[in-house]
Amino acid sequence: MTTSLFDLSPLLRLVGIGMVLAGLPLIWVLWRKRHAQGVGRLQALTLLTLFLTFDLVLFGSFTRLSDSGLGCPDWPGCYGNASPLGAQQHIAAAQSALPDGPVTHSKAWIEMVHRYLASGVGLLIFAMALGAWWLWKNANSKDKTKLLHPGWAALTFVWVCIQGAFGALTVTMKLFPAIVALHLLGGYILLALLVGQAVALSLRERAEPAFAVPQRLRLGMVMALLVLVLQVLSGAWVSTNYAVLACTDFPMCQGQWWPQMDFARGFEIWRPLGLSQDGSPLSFQALTAIHFFHRLLAALTCLVLLVLYWKLRAFPVLRKPAHGLLVLLLLQVLTGLSNVVLGWPLLAAVLHTGGAGALGACLVWLLVASKAPPHFEKQQ
Repeated sequence: MTTSLFDLSPLLRLVGIGMVLAGLPLIWVLWRKRHAQGVGRLQALTLLTLFLTFDLVLFGSFTRLSDSGLGCPDWPGCYGNASPLGAQQHIAAAQSALPDGPVTHSKAWIEMVHRYLASGVGLLIFAMALGAWWLWKNANSKDKTKLLHPGWAALTFVWVCIQGAFGALTVTMKLFPAIVALHLLGGYILLALLVGQAVALSLRERAEPAFAVPQRLRLGMVMALLVLVLQVLSGAWVSTNYAVLACTDFPMCQGQWWPQMDFARGFEIWRPLGLSQDGSPLSFQALTAIHFFHRLLAALTCLVLLVLYWKLRAFPVLRKPAHGLLVLLLLQVLTGLSNVVLGWPLLAAVLHTGGAGALGACLVWLLVASKAPPHFEKQQ
């Protein structure tokens, strides 16, 4: 049986499912914060949306790592249906033709649950944008200084729409590595946007100023975040090319300190999964290069974050977030090593993806919650 890659017939039903999933937490926030001011309600909604978005990133990782990314080979539904229940005949036929293929009943449900959750998060972000706009529109010029500009919430909604487009391309382009890697990076950017707004709204709600740190330290935070972004991209490239098991020992790789590698083929960006740009199968040496580069960049990332941790400890107000950053870094190292020496267990792989997002969120929190006055004098 053949199916169209794009079939919009179940779109309205999927939106309805998303509205139910978004409506429940939205009603809960409005009830819990019924006596709070508008900023308090918006801040609570942003925090809840951030939590659910982090869960969505984790579930997206589980979807990819369980080989469920093509559990429904069309978009946005499953063989033109809003759920796998209506596509059982198509799924059974595909599974019968390829028992170990990408389409099975369980994989179809995993893929569709991911889409349901994504639609719910998207609608919550839309509600955030409406709430931010409404507060800004009805505030006087003095009160607007206490509000976050609604452009940030609008940008977040635009970004989640872009994420949805990348999700569609992930399916329709058959797990094209560059698209899958950008989709994962986009999820982390979405987390960063939500963290920034949650922190800014929290400071405004409590009328607290950002804490003062030297300009040099803030530059260190920015540098650490940029290095982490590069590491996230390299990790996404490892995962989307299934290069984790190219090295199954540590600290050496294949019993060597510098194994045979093909960096040129490994980092050909625009190519199908498992193939080079000339159509030939991607060599094991190319996969080794992808894996080994991630290890090298991981060493640099650890060094940068450890230096930042040491600098943060000099300021009492930053010691708790500094310790949190260190704990997240250690967990990230442990889950990364577990992926190698334990044969890429699913739990460790999902936690490794989540750990990268948590590290990024911590760095964004530090940047948004701090400021560098022009004449800051270091006290310690």
